[in-house]
Amino acid sequence: MAEKVAKVGVKRQKGYLYFVTKKGDVGRAKMARGRKKGGGKIETVAKAGVKKQSGYLYFLDKAGDVSRAKMSRGGRKKSSRRR
Repeated sequence: MAEKVAKVGVKRQKGYLYFVTKKGDVGRAKMARGRKKGGGKIETVAKAGVKKQSGYLYFLDKAGDVSRAKMSRGGRKKSSRRR
């Protein structure tokens, strides 16, 4: 399950993709819809200052706070038979 890392309380707007940046802050970018381009500009919404650890996925939860979950590695085992 996920654990809260920082309480930020970001209010989301429609048409934007929210994420945790490399610096550990909350950023957003305009989503592309149909023929409209997204724009590609990233704007920082809130300063969270989260120190990221490898092996974890960082995201914004429903409350608008930064949370993390352990990444599952590996996947399905490959069979020894060739097809």
